[in-house]
Amino acid sequence: MTLKKWICLLTVASLLWAESHAQLGVCGIPLLNTRIVGGEDAPAGSWPWQVSLQKDGRHICGGSLINKEWVMSAAHCFSSVSTSGWQVSLGRQNLQGANPNEVSINVASIILHPQYNMGSRFNNDISLLRLSSPVQFTNYIRPVCLAASDSVFNYGTGSWVTGWGAVREGVSLPSPGTLQEVQVPVVGNRQCYCLNVKVGTVTDNMICAGVLAGGKDSCQGDSGGPMVNKKGSVWVQSGIVSFGEGCARPNLPGVYTRVSRYQSWIVSQISSDKPGFVQFTSSGLDADSSYTCPGLPPPVTPATTTTSTIAPVCGRAPLNSRAVGDSGVVPGGTWPWMVRLHKNGLYACGGTLITRTFVLTSAQCFSSSNPNASEWTAFLGRSLVNVSGEFEISLGIVNITVSQLAGSNIGLLHLIEPVSYKDNIQPVCMDVAASRTFPIGSQCWVAGWEKSTAAVSSVLRDLETQVASCGNVSDSENFCTVTINLQQEDQGGPLLCKSGSSWFQVAVVTISGTKSVRADVQVFAKASRFGSFLRATVGDIPSPAEDATGNSTAATMNSAAATRNSTAAPGNVTAATSNAESFSISLLLSFAVPMKSVFLLSGL
Repeated sequence: MTLKKWICLLTVASLLWAESHAQLGVCGIPLLNTRIVGGEDAPAGSWPWQVSLQKDGRHICGGSLINKEWVMSAAHCFSSVSTSGWQVSLGRQNLQGANPNEVSINVASIILHPQYNMGSRFNNDISLLRLSSPVQFTNYIRPVCLAASDSVFNYGTGSWVTGWGAVREGVSLPSPGTLQEVQVPVVGNRQCYCLNVKVGTVTDNMICAGVLAGGKDSCQGDSGGPMVNKKGSVWVQSGIVSFGEGCARPNLPGVYTRVSRYQSWIVSQISSDKPGFVQFTSSGLDADSSYTCPGLPPPVTPATTTTSTIAPVCGRAPLNSRAVGDSGVVPGGTWPWMVRLHKNGLYACGGTLITRTFVLTSAQCFSSSNPNASEWTAFLGRSLVNVSGEFEISLGIVNITVSQLAGSNIGLLHLIEPVSYKDNIQPVCMDVAASRTFPIGSQCWVAGWEKSTAAVSSVLRDLETQVASCGNVSDSENFCTVTINLQQEDQGGPLLCKSGSSWFQVAVVTISGTKSVRADVQVFAKASRFGSFLRATVGDIPSPAEDATGNSTAATMNSAAATRNSTAAPGNVTAATSNAESFSISLLLSFAVPMKSVFLLSGL
């Protein structure tokens, strides 16, 4: 390669790196922040990413500047995506009076997370606001860095929350309304789930913080504002003020949207000048990992915990007790890779989880070879109890890729963010090398969803069958079984057979592509014929337990991921009062719900 070509390649690489790390070196560095311990008022310029979201001149919510044109806040701050009357105030110190460093810019667009509030109250409580014009950075206006995917915030990690919210439940911030700050420690999700059980479920998409003795928290008017942590000289946003019960009450930590869960979604919405993402890792052990309470699944023991250095394994179904002769409706967790796919809110197809970020289904589920990913939603983690319609998580789709082989084809859906493995969310094994054999007579099952149009009526059932001879049909690309009574709702689901201790998906159910060579035999296209397509699109695929190195029973169990529905109105959170003995501000999370003591972080 000539020197000229090398220079060209290095220049392009440098530009690409600069684009993908546009804010690194700028974000998270407040030039005027010298704070070490908390105080009642935050000095001007201490938190230069803090913004006030104002509707018709009235403070509604907080937010954080993440680059020159984008602000991040909570989804519950908005009752619609109309930008009418909305402005972002940057560089502001006081809500009243003069603010010499302030800049106000209109909001050009409001983007709410597509799965906000889906399946759980305040789940995916995140929004992005595009400014009508870029802002110029100053000592008082600068972006914050964001926590990258897989960041770790263990129990006790010191965090700071800022906002203009109420100083106590029902007590507004006194004039002139100076920006408040408070330091609070992270509370583990397992413990937070137990403490907030009366309010609702704490999911993997949330992070909690607060002093369990009470007195420090966020409150009405603080909603959408940032919770940040310091890494070296850089401040990293770990949370977005979301909800809580009351303000600064004992044993009721505030609940925040976990920013690190949304790196993929944020990047997918911002086409240029990407925010700066920083990997944050707490030191020490996670004291929350052994926390137990009634109704919470037991903590994962070291023998069943995956670490980043252990390869994930596939085909584990710890809750599956299916035996010869079993067919019919099954309890949640029986087939932990099963995914329910909806298009525009209605059930469309079945699917299977094959990695943390990819779902496999039939190409027949799509009306074209280039389907619109934004129309699709994946529901994973069927409830551990046999209650219709309960799912652990729902995720949007960022891309759909369809294979282009002759005959039957498959589709791969790229999830908007990685999932965490647990007993009822596991990947199925894919025999991409076509090295597994299943003798004639082996028991296999087809798993599928009963017909319904809503996630709240989603009964999973299976059909037992046996491997049969394909006769004159080639068995190198086909897999044959005893005839099964398949329904249209089975489209995209798996044909599953067990090898050793692991379950393998040997075929994708394609209703128009399954045929009989004779009355008692059904023919499926082998999943292994798509091996090259799978490897090229997905990359690394988990190995079966008996083939994996290290801990073969790996499956990360992130505790409190149950979901709940919400009837609460949108709103905003306000700043907290200072605890006289500790000389710190209580930032309180509250918004009263009629007849209940549950409070949102909003003032709408």
